[in-house]
Amino acid sequence: MLPPKNKVRLLSAFAALIVLFGFASISAAAGSNSAPPVPVLSWVACGDLFPGAECAIARVPLDYDQPFGSTTEIALARIPASDRANKIGSLFINPGGPGASGVDFALFGFGDFLNLVLQGRFDIVGFDPRGIGASNPIRCFDTTDERAALFAGTPVFPYRRAQERPFFDVYQTFAHTCLDRNQRITDHMSTADVVRDLDLLREAVGDKRLNYLGFSYGSYLGNTYANLFPRKVRALVIDGVLDPRLWSSGLQILSDRVNTVKEFNEFLRLCDEAAAACGLNGPAGAAARYDGLAEAIRNRPLVLPDGFVYSYDILVADTAAAMYAPEVWFDFGAFLGLLADAVLASADPAQGAVSLRQAIENRLYPAALRRDDYNNGLDAYFGNQCADTEYPRHFAAYHAMGEFAAQGSIFGPYWWWSNAPCSIWPTARDRYAGPWMARTSAPVLVVGNFFDGVTSYEGALASSKLLQGSRLLSYAGWGHTAFGRSECVRAYVVSYLLDGSLPPKGTVCAANPNPFLSAALRSTGPVVPMIGLPPRPPLRSSPSSK
Repeated sequence: MLPPKNKVRLLSAFAALIVLFGFASISAAAGSNSAPPVPVLSWVACGDLFPGAECAIARVPLDYDQPFGSTTEIALARIPASDRANKIGSLFINPGGPGASGVDFALFGFGDFLNLVLQGRFDIVGFDPRGIGASNPIRCFDTTDERAALFAGTPVFPYRRAQERPFFDVYQTFAHTCLDRNQRITDHMSTADVVRDLDLLREAVGDKRLNYLGFSYGSYLGNTYANLFPRKVRALVIDGVLDPRLWSSGLQILSDRVNTVKEFNEFLRLCDEAAAACGLNGPAGAAARYDGLAEAIRNRPLVLPDGFVYSYDILVADTAAAMYAPEVWFDFGAFLGLLADAVLASADPAQGAVSLRQAIENRLYPAALRRDDYNNGLDAYFGNQCADTEYPRHFAAYHAMGEFAAQGSIFGPYWWWSNAPCSIWPTARDRYAGPWMARTSAPVLVVGNFFDGVTSYEGALASSKLLQGSRLLSYAGWGHTAFGRSECVRAYVVSYLLDGSLPPKGTVCAANPNPFLSAALRSTGPVVPMIGLPPRPPLRSSPSSK
C-alpha cells in the first residue's frame, strides 16, 4: 500500500505549485474582456515517486458567468511524449466516477501504458476535475472517521421496506453536512463547468483542437464537450458510454434496472460452460446455486471466519462490482461457491472465502491507488452528479422508483437508492442537459461492449446515433469498457488517435475467451486500466458510480 506520507507529499507539491505559479495564471487575464483567461501552466517534476512525470496547477474561473472573478485550481499531471520529434499534441484522459482522479490515472501506470501504445506521440495529460482529488476538493467531513460514523449500521442499499426511510434520512444528512459547509466549489461542479475547464486546458497546452480519451462517466464528459465545443475536436474517444439523455434527466435507472443482470446472466452461463473450473457451478447449474445463496443470506446473514457479517446487500454489491472486470470472475466464482457451500450444504464458512474476497478487492482497487488520507471521491460523486441531474425531492417518489427498480432485477435498488443525497442537493445553474446531436469537426469514436453491466451497450448505440458523423466500434465481450481488455478495440482506437482513421462501419471485435477457462485472465495483478469503479466508501455504503 502506498504510504500515507507519499500521497501527502504529492498533494503538498500541488499546494506549492498553487503558491508559486498561481499568480502567473491570474495575470494572463489582463487585456481580455470577452473570454476567460487561458491558464499559464508551469510544469515541474511530480517527485521521486513518479520519475519523468510533470505536474502543474491551472487557475480557471470558478464561475464562467464571471470569467475575471474568483478562480479555482485544477491539478494536472502529464507523461511527456517520448517521441518529441513526431509529437501530435496532448491527449487528455478521464477515468470516470464522477469523482475519480485523472492525476492518479496518469501517474499510476496508465499514462506510461498509453505512451507506449501510442508510440510516444502524445503528452498524456490527466487532470482532477474541479472539486475532485487535488483540485480544490469538496470535503464534507473533517475526517474519514466522521464520515464512516454517519454510515455506521446503514446497508449498502435498502432491501427491506423498513430500511428505506432510515437509509433515505442518512443520505439526506450526508447531503446537509456537505452543503452546510458552504464551500464555494459546491455551486460550480457541473460537468459543463468541467468541460469549460477542459477547453481552457486544451488552449493552455497549445492544441488547436482536443484529443480526448474518456471512460465510463468520462463518456458523459466527452459527450458534453462534443456538444458545447463541436468545432474544437481533433480526436475524441468515449468508451463505456452513458446515454446522455438518461444521465442528464435522472432516468439512468431505466438502464441500470435491467442492464447489470444481462452481464450477470452471461457470468452464470459461462460458469456452467466452464463446469468444474467455476467454483459456483453445481448439478442444478450456477443460477440455481446463486439464487439459493441469495435467498438464504437474505433470510439470515452469514458470519465469515473473520467475524464479518455478510448480508444480502453486500452480496448484491459484490456481484455488481465483479461485473466491472471479468478478470476477477474466476476468483469470484470460487468465492461464491464457498458461500453457497456454507449456507446450502451446512459447511463451515471457509477461511478461504475471506482471502478470496480480499484478493478480489486488491485487484479491483490496486494498493497504489488507495488513500490513507481523506479521499473525497464519495463527496465529489454527489457534488458532480447532483449538480448535473434533477432527481425527485420526496421520499415517496424514491420509494416508488425503488420498487420499479426492483422489478427490473436484484441490481435495480442497488443502483437507485444511493442517489438519495440529490433529493436536497440543488442542481447547478450552468449545467448542460442537451441537446446531444452536434456534428463535430472530426468524427467521435464511440466504443461499446455487448455485455457491459455498468454502462449499457444501448448507451453506446444511442450516442453513436445522436452524435452526427460518429462511428460505433463494438466489443462482443463482457466487462466495463473495452480499451483495456480487447486488443482488437485498442488497435482501432490507437489508429484513430494517431491519424484519424475510423474502423469500418459495423465493426465488432470478438470476445476474449471464457474468463473461467482463460489462464491469462486469472493473473493476480490489478485490472488495467482501472476505470469507472466506485470510490472506496465507508463500510456497508457504496455509491452508484460510473
